[in-house]
Amino acid sequence: MATQLNLQNSEHPGDAFIQMRRIVKTFKTPAGDFTALKNVDVDFRQGEFVSVVGKSGSGKSTLVNMITGIDRPTSGEVKIGDTYVHHLSESAMATWRGRNLGIVFQFYQLLPMLSLLENVMLPMDFCAMYAPETRERRALELLDRVGLAAQAHKMPSAVSGGQQQSAAIARALANDPPVIVADEPTGNLDSRAAEAIFEIFEGLAEQGKTILMVTHDTTLAQRAQRTLLLADGEIVNETVANVLSLMTHQQMLKATKQLEAFRFAPGEPIITEGATNEHFYLITRGAIEVTLPNAEGKEEIITRMGPGQHFGEVSLLQRGRSIANVRAAPHTPVEVLALKHAAITELLDEAHAMREEITRVAHERTAENTRFRQKQS
Repeated sequence: MATQLNLQNSEHPGDAFIQMRRIVKTFKTPAGDFTALKNVDVDFRQGEFVSVVGKSGSGKSTLVNMITGIDRPTSGEVKIGDTYVHHLSESAMATWRGRNLGIVFQFYQLLPMLSLLENVMLPMDFCAMYAPETRERRALELLDRVGLAAQAHKMPSAVSGGQQQSAAIARALANDPPVIVADEPTGNLDSRAAEAIFEIFEGLAEQGKTILMVTHDTTLAQRAQRTLLLADGEIVNETVANVLSLMTHQQMLKATKQLEAFRFAPGEPIITEGATNEHFYLITRGAIEVTLPNAEGKEEIITRMGPGQHFGEVSLLQRGRSIANVRAAPHTPVEVLALKHAAITELLDEAHAMREEITRVAHERTAENTRFRQKQS
Protein backbone atom coordinates (compact mmCIF):
# COMPACT_ATOMS: atom_id res chain seq x y z
CA MET A 1 0.00 0.00 0.00
CA ALA A 2 1.49 3.35 -1.01
CA THR A 3 2.43 5.66 1.85
CA GLN A 4 1.83 9.38 1.49
CA LEU A 5 4.82 11.46 2.59
CA ASN A 6 5.32 14.93 3.97
CA LEU A 7 6.69 17.04 1.14
CA GLN A 8 8.92 19.17 3.37
CA ASN A 9 12.55 18.12 2.91
CA SER A 10 11.51 14.75 1.47
CA GLU A 11 14.15 15.02 -1.26
CA HIS A 12 17.09 15.50 1.11
CA PRO A 13 16.59 13.31 4.18
CA GLY A 14 19.22 12.97 6.88
CA ASP A 15 20.89 15.27 9.33
CA ALA A 16 20.92 18.89 8.18
CA PHE A 17 23.74 21.22 9.19
CA ILE A 18 21.73 24.32 8.24
CA GLN A 19 17.97 24.31 8.89
CA MET A 20 15.61 27.08 7.83
CA ARG A 21 12.05 26.70 9.05
CA ARG A 22 8.97 28.75 8.10
CA ILE A 23 11.09 31.76 7.14
CA VAL A 24 9.16 34.92 6.33
CA LYS A 25 10.96 38.17 5.58
CA THR A 26 8.95 41.34 5.03
CA PHE A 27 10.51 44.72 4.22
CA LYS A 28 8.79 48.03 4.76
CA THR A 29 9.04 50.27 1.70
CA PRO A 30 7.52 53.64 0.73
CA ALA A 31 5.14 51.68 -1.51
CA GLY A 32 4.08 49.41 1.36
CA ASP A 33 5.21 46.10 2.80
CA PHE A 34 7.11 43.75 0.49
CA THR A 35 7.48 40.09 1.44
CA ALA A 36 10.76 38.78 0.01
CA LEU A 37 10.57 35.28 1.51
CA LYS A 38 7.30 33.43 2.04
CA ASN A 39 7.27 30.57 4.53
CA VAL A 40 10.54 29.03 3.30
CA ASP A 41 11.63 25.62 4.56
CA VAL A 42 14.99 24.30 3.40
CA ASP A 43 17.94 22.27 4.71
CA PHE A 44 21.61 22.14 3.74
CA ARG A 45 23.93 19.28 4.68
CA GLN A 46 27.59 19.49 5.62
CA GLY A 47 29.86 19.29 2.58
CA GLU A 48 27.17 20.27 0.07
CA PHE A 49 27.92 22.68 -2.76
CA VAL A 50 24.59 24.38 -3.49
CA SER A 51 23.89 27.03 -6.10
CA VAL A 52 21.03 29.40 -5.31
CA VAL A 53 19.37 30.73 -8.46
CA GLY A 54 16.33 32.71 -9.54
CA LYS A 55 15.40 35.91 -11.31
CA SER A 56 16.19 39.34 -9.82
CA GLY A 57 13.87 39.96 -6.90
CA SER A 58 13.18 36.25 -6.34
CA GLY A 59 14.69 36.32 -2.84
CA LYS A 60 18.12 34.74 -3.41
CA SER A 61 20.22 37.29 -1.54
CA THR A 62 17.60 37.65 1.17
CA LEU A 63 17.75 33.88 1.73
CA VAL A 64 21.52 33.82 2.26
CA ASN A 65 21.33 36.98 4.38
CA MET A 66 19.17 34.99 6.81
CA ILE A 67 22.04 32.50 7.12
CA THR A 68 24.83 35.04 7.48
CA GLY A 69 22.86 37.14 9.96
CA ILE A 70 23.28 40.21 7.77
CA ASP A 71 19.50 40.32 8.01
CA ARG A 72 17.00 38.62 10.31
CA PRO A 73 13.72 36.87 9.54
CA THR A 74 10.44 38.57 10.31
CA SER A 75 9.35 35.15 11.55
CA GLY A 76 10.73 31.62 11.48
CA GLU A 77 13.93 29.93 12.62
CA VAL A 78 17.48 29.65 11.29
CA LYS A 79 19.62 26.97 12.95
CA ILE A 80 23.24 26.29 12.01
CA GLY A 81 24.80 23.41 13.88
CA ASP A 82 23.48 23.84 17.39
CA THR A 83 23.02 27.62 17.16
CA TYR A 84 19.76 29.45 16.52
CA VAL A 85 21.44 32.37 14.81
CA HIS A 86 18.36 34.62 14.70
CA HIS A 87 18.39 34.70 18.52
CA LEU A 88 21.94 36.09 18.78
CA SER A 89 22.54 39.71 19.79
CA GLU A 90 24.41 41.91 17.31
CA SER A 91 27.72 41.55 19.16
CA ALA A 92 27.29 37.80 19.65
CA MET A 93 26.34 37.48 15.99
CA ALA A 94 29.49 39.28 14.87
CA THR A 95 31.69 36.95 16.92
CA TRP A 96 29.79 33.82 15.88
CA ARG A 97 29.86 34.86 12.22
CA GLY A 98 33.60 35.48 12.31
CA ARG A 99 34.24 32.00 13.66
CA ASN A 100 31.69 29.98 11.66
CA LEU A 101 31.01 31.71 8.35
CA GLY A 102 33.12 32.82 5.45
CA ILE A 103 31.39 35.41 3.28
CA VAL A 104 32.40 36.29 -0.27
CA PHE A 105 30.76 39.31 -1.92
CA GLN A 106 30.33 40.26 -5.56
CA PHE A 107 32.50 43.36 -5.17
CA TYR A 108 35.26 41.65 -3.12
CA GLN A 109 35.05 44.12 -0.18
CA LEU A 110 38.79 44.05 0.42
CA LEU A 111 40.13 46.96 2.46
CA PRO A 112 42.04 49.07 -0.10
CA MET A 113 44.63 50.36 2.36
CA LEU A 114 45.74 46.85 3.38
CA SER A 115 47.77 44.37 1.36
CA LEU A 116 46.21 41.06 0.31
CA LEU A 117 48.12 39.38 3.13
CA GLU A 118 46.85 41.88 5.70
CA ASN A 119 43.29 41.50 4.40
CA VAL A 120 43.46 37.74 4.95
CA MET A 121 44.93 38.16 8.44
CA LEU A 122 42.19 40.57 9.51
CA PRO A 123 39.51 37.97 10.48
CA MET A 124 42.10 36.10 12.56
CA ASP A 125 42.96 39.31 14.38
CA PHE A 126 39.28 40.11 14.97
CA CYS A 127 38.29 36.69 16.33
CA ALA A 128 41.62 35.77 17.97
CA MET A 129 41.30 32.27 16.48
CA TYR A 130 45.01 31.69 16.02
CA ALA A 131 48.08 32.70 18.00
CA PRO A 132 49.43 36.07 16.75
CA GLU A 133 52.76 34.59 15.70
CA THR A 134 51.04 32.01 13.43
CA ARG A 135 48.61 34.30 11.62
CA GLU A 136 50.91 35.58 8.90
CA ARG A 137 52.08 32.07 8.03
CA ARG A 138 48.47 30.84 7.86
CA ALA A 139 47.45 33.80 5.67
CA LEU A 140 50.33 33.05 3.28
CA GLU A 141 49.25 29.39 3.13
CA LEU A 142 45.70 30.42 2.27
CA LEU A 143 46.87 32.83 -0.43
CA ASP A 144 49.03 30.05 -1.86
CA ARG A 145 45.98 27.79 -1.82
CA VAL A 146 44.16 30.18 -4.16
CA GLY A 147 47.22 30.83 -6.32
CA LEU A 148 48.22 34.23 -4.88
CA ALA A 149 51.33 33.57 -2.82
CA ALA A 150 53.41 35.72 -5.18
CA GLN A 151 50.93 38.61 -4.87
CA ALA A 152 50.65 38.54 -1.06
CA HIS A 153 52.23 41.95 -0.41
CA LYS A 154 50.45 43.78 -3.20
CA MET A 155 47.56 46.15 -2.60
CA PRO A 156 44.12 45.14 -3.98
CA SER A 157 44.27 47.86 -6.65
CA ALA A 158 47.45 46.31 -8.04
CA VAL A 159 45.88 42.95 -8.97
CA SER A 160 43.07 41.85 -11.29
CA GLY A 161 39.42 41.40 -10.36
CA GLY A 162 39.78 37.63 -10.41
CA GLN A 163 42.80 37.85 -8.11
CA GLN A 164 40.92 40.17 -5.73
CA GLN A 165 38.07 37.66 -5.57
CA SER A 166 40.53 34.83 -4.92
CA ALA A 167 41.99 36.90 -2.08
CA ALA A 168 38.47 37.44 -0.75
CA ILE A 169 37.99 33.64 -0.69
CA ALA A 170 41.28 33.23 1.17
CA ARG A 171 40.04 35.83 3.68
CA ALA A 172 36.73 33.94 4.03
CA LEU A 173 38.75 30.82 4.93
CA ALA A 174 40.93 32.59 7.49
CA ASN A 175 39.21 31.13 10.56
CA ASP A 176 38.50 27.75 8.94
CA PRO A 177 34.69 28.19 8.97
CA PRO A 178 32.44 25.21 8.15
CA VAL A 179 30.20 27.33 5.88
CA ILE A 180 31.11 29.58 2.94
CA VAL A 181 28.40 31.89 1.58
CA ALA A 182 29.14 33.59 -1.74
CA ASP A 183 26.73 36.16 -3.17
CA GLU A 184 27.33 36.52 -6.94
CA PRO A 185 31.07 35.82 -6.54
CA THR A 186 31.68 35.65 -10.29
CA GLY A 187 29.34 38.48 -11.30
CA ASN A 188 32.15 40.91 -12.14
CA LEU A 189 34.62 38.42 -13.59
CA ASP A 190 35.36 37.19 -17.09
CA SER A 191 34.70 33.53 -17.90
CA ARG A 192 38.26 32.38 -17.22
CA ALA A 193 38.41 34.05 -13.81
CA ALA A 194 34.89 32.79 -12.98
CA GLU A 195 35.98 29.25 -13.82
CA ALA A 196 38.98 29.54 -11.50
CA ILE A 197 36.80 30.78 -8.65
CA PHE A 198 34.30 27.97 -9.20
CA GLU A 199 37.08 25.38 -9.10
CA ILE A 200 38.21 26.75 -5.74
CA PHE A 201 34.68 26.28 -4.38
CA GLU A 202 34.54 22.74 -5.77
CA GLY A 203 37.75 21.90 -3.94
CA LEU A 204 36.44 23.38 -0.69
CA ALA A 205 33.26 21.29 -0.90
CA GLU A 206 35.36 18.17 -1.43
CA GLN A 207 37.14 19.05 1.83
CA GLY A 208 33.83 19.14 3.73
CA LYS A 209 32.94 22.82 3.57
CA THR A 210 29.30 23.70 2.98
CA ILE A 211 29.20 26.12 0.03
CA LEU A 212 26.14 28.26 -0.76
CA MET A 213 26.65 30.26 -3.95
CA VAL A 214 24.11 32.77 -5.24
CA THR A 215 24.57 33.15 -8.98
CA HIS A 216 22.96 34.30 -12.22
CA ASP A 217 25.36 32.11 -14.21
CA THR A 218 23.21 29.11 -15.14
CA THR A 219 26.19 27.22 -16.58
CA LEU A 220 28.08 27.39 -13.28
CA ALA A 221 24.90 26.77 -11.27
CA GLN A 222 24.26 23.49 -13.05
CA ARG A 223 27.71 22.23 -12.07
CA ALA A 224 27.06 22.51 -8.34
CA GLN A 225 25.99 19.36 -6.49
CA ARG A 226 22.54 20.79 -6.01
CA THR A 227 20.59 23.79 -7.32
CA LEU A 228 18.03 25.67 -5.26
CA LEU A 229 15.60 27.71 -7.38
CA LEU A 230 13.58 30.58 -5.91
CA ALA A 231 10.57 32.18 -7.56
CA ASP A 232 8.61 35.04 -6.02
CA GLY A 233 10.12 34.42 -2.58
CA GLU A 234 9.32 30.70 -2.52
CA ILE A 235 11.37 27.58 -3.20
CA VAL A 236 10.64 25.54 -6.29
CA ASN A 237 10.78 21.79 -5.66
CA GLU A 238 14.17 20.62 -6.91
CA THR A 239 12.86 17.60 -8.80
CA VAL A 240 10.26 19.78 -10.52
CA ALA A 241 12.99 22.25 -11.52
CA ASN A 242 15.13 19.46 -12.96
CA VAL A 243 12.46 17.36 -14.69
CA LEU A 244 10.14 20.15 -15.87
CA SER A 245 12.97 22.47 -16.81
CA LEU A 246 11.25 23.86 -19.92
CA MET A 247 8.58 25.54 -17.79
CA THR A 248 8.92 29.11 -16.52
CA HIS A 249 9.89 29.61 -12.89
CA GLN A 250 6.33 30.65 -12.06
CA GLN A 251 4.94 27.51 -13.71
CA MET A 252 7.41 25.37 -11.78
CA LEU A 253 6.31 27.06 -8.55
CA LYS A 254 2.67 26.41 -9.43
CA ALA A 255 3.51 22.74 -9.98
CA THR A 256 5.38 22.63 -6.66
CA LYS A 257 2.28 23.77 -4.82
CA GLN A 258 0.21 20.94 -6.28
CA LEU A 259 2.58 18.05 -5.62
CA GLU A 260 1.79 14.94 -3.62
CA ALA A 261 4.59 12.69 -2.33
CA PHE A 262 4.32 8.90 -2.08
CA ARG A 263 6.50 5.95 -1.10
CA PHE A 264 5.93 2.50 -2.60
CA ALA A 265 7.31 -0.66 -1.01
CA PRO A 266 9.74 -2.85 -2.99
CA GLY A 267 7.84 -4.59 -5.79
CA GLU A 268 4.59 -2.73 -5.07
CA PRO A 269 2.40 -1.99 -8.13
CA ILE A 270 2.06 1.70 -9.06
CA ILE A 271 0.26 1.56 -12.45
CA THR A 272 -1.67 -1.41 -13.85
CA GLU A 273 -1.98 -2.05 -17.58
CA GLY A 274 -5.48 -1.26 -18.84
CA ALA A 275 -6.51 0.49 -15.63
CA THR A 276 -7.04 4.22 -15.25
CA ASN A 277 -4.03 6.16 -14.04
CA GLU A 278 -4.71 9.67 -12.77
CA HIS A 279 -1.17 10.89 -12.02
CA PHE A 280 2.04 12.03 -13.68
CA TYR A 281 5.01 10.86 -11.58
CA LEU A 282 8.50 12.22 -10.89
CA ILE A 283 10.98 9.82 -9.26
CA THR A 284 12.98 11.24 -6.35
CA ARG A 285 14.52 8.10 -4.76
CA GLY A 286 14.80 4.44 -5.69
CA ALA A 287 13.74 2.96 -9.02
CA ILE A 288 10.72 1.65 -10.91
CA GLU A 289 10.28 -1.09 -13.49
CA VAL A 290 7.95 -0.94 -16.48
CA THR A 291 6.71 -4.43 -17.39
CA LEU A 292 4.46 -6.24 -19.88
CA PRO A 293 3.40 -9.90 -20.07
CA ASN A 294 5.45 -11.95 -22.51
CA ALA A 295 4.21 -14.80 -24.71
CA GLU A 296 4.22 -17.16 -21.70
CA GLY A 297 2.18 -14.71 -19.64
CA LYS A 298 5.10 -13.81 -17.36
CA GLU A 299 5.94 -10.16 -16.61
CA GLU A 300 8.98 -9.01 -18.55
CA ILE A 301 10.84 -5.81 -17.74
CA ILE A 302 10.71 -3.31 -20.61
CA THR A 303 12.72 -0.57 -18.93
CA ARG A 304 13.92 0.71 -15.56
CA MET A 305 13.89 4.33 -14.39
CA GLY A 306 15.47 6.15 -11.48
CA PRO A 307 15.70 9.57 -9.81
CA GLY A 308 15.15 12.51 -12.13
CA GLN A 309 12.99 10.55 -14.58
CA HIS A 310 9.23 10.65 -15.04
CA PHE A 311 6.49 8.19 -15.95
CA GLY A 312 2.74 8.24 -16.46
CA GLU A 313 2.99 10.53 -19.48
CA VAL A 314 1.41 7.99 -21.86
CA SER A 315 -1.78 7.68 -19.83
CA LEU A 316 -1.74 11.48 -19.46
CA LEU A 317 -2.06 11.82 -23.23
CA GLN A 318 -4.48 8.89 -23.58
CA ARG A 319 -7.21 10.04 -21.18
CA GLY A 320 -5.85 8.01 -18.30
CA ARG A 321 -5.58 4.62 -20.03
CA SER A 322 -2.41 2.75 -19.05
CA ILE A 323 -0.57 0.67 -21.65
CA ALA A 324 1.92 -1.05 -19.31
CA ASN A 325 2.48 -2.07 -15.70
CA VAL A 326 4.72 -0.01 -13.46
CA ARG A 327 6.01 -1.26 -10.11
CA ALA A 328 8.60 -0.32 -7.55
CA ALA A 329 11.84 -2.16 -8.21
CA PRO A 330 12.66 -5.00 -5.81
CA HIS A 331 14.99 -4.61 -2.83
CA THR A 332 14.39 -0.90 -2.01
CA PRO A 333 11.35 1.41 -1.78
CA VAL A 334 10.73 4.07 -4.40
CA GLU A 335 9.68 7.62 -3.58
CA VAL A 336 7.83 9.73 -6.12
CA LEU A 337 6.19 13.10 -6.49
CA ALA A 338 2.84 13.11 -8.28
CA LEU A 339 0.77 15.67 -10.13
CA LYS A 340 -2.84 14.90 -10.94
CA HIS A 341 -3.65 14.89 -14.63
CA ALA A 342 -5.80 18.00 -14.38
CA ALA A 343 -2.93 19.93 -12.77
CA ILE A 344 -0.20 18.87 -15.20
CA THR A 345 -2.53 19.32 -18.20
CA GLU A 346 -3.27 22.91 -17.18
CA LEU A 347 0.44 23.62 -16.81
CA LEU A 348 1.32 22.03 -20.15
CA ASP A 349 -1.34 24.13 -21.86
CA GLU A 350 0.77 27.13 -20.83
CA ALA A 351 4.22 25.53 -21.29
CA HIS A 352 4.24 24.53 -24.97
CA ALA A 353 7.90 23.49 -25.14
CA MET A 354 7.44 21.24 -22.10
CA ARG A 355 4.31 19.72 -23.66
CA GLU A 356 6.27 18.93 -26.83
CA GLU A 357 9.03 17.24 -24.81
CA ILE A 358 6.62 15.11 -22.77
CA THR A 359 4.69 14.20 -25.94
CA ARG A 360 7.95 13.13 -27.59
CA VAL A 361 8.82 10.87 -24.65
CA ALA A 362 5.29 9.42 -24.61
CA HIS A 363 5.53 8.55 -28.31
CA GLU A 364 8.92 6.88 -27.80
CA ARG A 365 7.57 4.77 -24.95
CA THR A 366 4.43 3.86 -26.87
CA ALA A 367 6.61 2.73 -29.78
CA GLU A 368 8.76 0.68 -27.40
CA ASN A 369 5.59 -0.95 -26.06
CA THR A 370 4.38 -1.71 -29.59
CA ARG A 371 7.70 -3.27 -30.61
CA PHE A 372 7.62 -5.55 -27.58
CA ARG A 373 4.07 -6.71 -28.32
CA GLN A 374 4.90 -7.36 -31.96
CA LYS A 375 7.93 -9.41 -30.94
CA GLN A 376 5.80 -11.51 -28.59
CA SER A 377 3.15 -12.16 -31.22
